Amino acid sequence: MNLLAFFFILTSLVTFVAGQLFLKRAMESTMKSDRTRARFIALLGGGIFLMTISFFLTLGLLQRFDLSYLYPFQGLSIIIITFAAAIMLREKLSFQLVAGSVLITVGVVLVSLT
Repeated sequence: MNLLAFFFILTSLVTFVAGQLFLKRAMESTMKSDRTRARFIALLGGGIFLMTISFFLTLGLLQRFDLSYLYPFQGLSIIIITFAAAIMLREKLSFQLVAGSVLITVGVVLVSLT
């Protein structure tokens, strides 16, 4: 794998995670009493935009790499989303959540090695 391929894999992963965070914020904004329609539309649009970029980057990567090679990188999104949600969304992390995320990621990596 060359540096450009790694860049596209990382960009796909980052846009996926950011898209999830934007969509979560958009859904949270609908529950608040001071909700503003413009904020909701901006967050929803941003999330959809980022997820679309991730989707098309992943399609392009699938043309060049085996799914069994790319999937471990997607498995890393579990860990990144877990900690990003804790930092950016102030979600509480329990030991079970962290341990489960780590085990899922380890499992994905182990499957990809076979």
